[in-house]
Amino acid sequence: MKALVFGILILIAVVFVVLPAGLDWGEDVLSFLKGASPVIALFIGLVSIFIGIADIKDRVEAKKEEAAGEKPVSIS
Repeated sequence: MKALVFGILILIAVVFVVLPAGLDWGEDVLSFLKGASPVIALFIGLVSIFIGIADIKDRVEAKKEEAAGEKPVSIS
């Protein structure tokens, strides 16, 4: 419950900061997002690559276990 209230308060503060009637940081926020979006895209791409590599390794390991006659353990 505390996290929900905190989240709502943060959203209200952000809206106040961005609006022209508030602190009018709208242009600054957009400039930051324009500059940060390539870096964020880079991190998302790197994480996707690592997840893909881990998935390929898991599939290879499952095939090895299946070929050895063992049933792969699946966690549900």
